[in-house]
Amino acid sequence: MLSSVVLATILGMAVVTYATKAGGLWAMGKVDLSETVTHWLEAIPGAVIVAIVAPAVVTGGPPEWLATAAVLLLAWKSGSILLAMTVGIAIVWAVRHGPPVL
Repeated sequence: MLSSVVLATILGMAVVTYATKAGGLWAMGKVDLSETVTHWLEAIPGAVIVAIVAPAVVTGGPPEWLATAAVLLLAWKSGSILLAMTVGIAIVWAVRHGPPVL
């Protein structure tokens, strides 16, 4: 059972998170961006994913290396990053734990 303090804290954090995102989007809508800044902002999501995944690939072993190769190939061929990442996660899991039993 959640206490009222915990619930109020969670709701407060949700409101602050939403306000931060909405405020940022509102503020950026008021600014004219140069083409360079626009390209830079479009590249940020990919850079964040690489920054999160790269250490695991570099320090990982065969499961991570196989998954990385599969993700890169599938993302390139299909154009779907979500599909590629899902397959990569499944490959790491399958190599570490064996194929799932249905």
